Amino acid sequence: MRRLDVHFHFVPPVYREAVSAASLRIAVRVPEWSPEPALALMDRQGIDAAILSISVPGTHFGDDKKARALSRACNEYAADLIARKPDRFGAFAALPLPDVDGAVDEIGHALDVLKLDGVALITSYGQDHLGHPRFDPVLAALDERDAAVFIHPTAHPACGQLTMNIPAFLVEYPFDTTRAAVNLVLSGAMDRYPRIRFILPHAGGTLPFLSWRIAEVTATLLAEPALMSRYPLPFVTDHRAELTPEFIASYLRRFWLDTASAAGPQVLACLKHFADPEHVLLGTDWPYITETQVANTVRELDESCGEESLRQAINHRNAIRLFPRFDRSRQN
Repeated sequence: MRRLDVHFHFVPPVYREAVSAASLRIAVRVPEWSPEPALALMDRQGIDAAILSISVPGTHFGDDKKARALSRACNEYAADLIARKPDRFGAFAALPLPDVDGAVDEIGHALDVLKLDGVALITSYGQDHLGHPRFDPVLAALDERDAAVFIHPTAHPACGQLTMNIPAFLVEYPFDTTRAAVNLVLSGAMDRYPRIRFILPHAGGTLPFLSWRIAEVTATLLAEPALMSRYPLPFVTDHRAELTPEFIASYLRRFWLDTASAAGPQVLACLKHFADPEHVLLGTDWPYITETQVANTVRELDESCGEESLRQAINHRNAIRLFPRFDRSRQN
């Protein structure tokens, strides 16, 4: 295998129609997509297999019943693609969040019946980020199944207060990824649901750069009694006796990170000091980026890795550990 892409979107016809009919608070671009052009691009860029996911805004546009039906339709579409091209496609299931009950039901269908490869979540739903207690039933269902969970960023409603004429995906998406990751740790969610394998896009947003600050400040300041009272964080309370920067950093390193829009030498140099080297995965974000950007991503990644073993690890070997059904050596 040359490359296994864990950040590769798809746009089923039913999803395109639903987004077009929805009254959304922000304009959403829905690119053209069909299996044949996707496979052709994969062949040109040396991507042997890709794990598909629905991008933002997800499948919930205000009506729980419609969101459940749309999630089911997208997941059935993905399962049909996999049945026809099992060596080329995988899929993260769409869930009708913030409808928690509907999401738990769909996890059962998507993972137990359709046998999809994992689940896709969004960094925040309304005002609440992943790690908020309202999402505990969803995380519990995923933890029971040792699920791989791909997290895609979105523009938090607070971004609407900004006056900069800059698209949210340029900088706000990485910030929301960081918020969700930190909240998963400090809310205690990663303690409560330790078997979930969380994948963060775009090299974890700003998490690698901020990791030293997060670990140091949490251990030395947020553990002080006055600040513990003001910011009652379950993680700090539960681990008060062992709260060191190194201990906190070990939780941050539990995340898997993909390389979508994050494949240059600057990023890899940062990841070298932050990430578990077995937790860095290839991601491209097509078709929400152009093929030129896909080509730039894979080229920069190959050129920046240096060592052939690291290149192979990021391009496919680390992902195969998460998704062993793509291991062609076992198939032979």
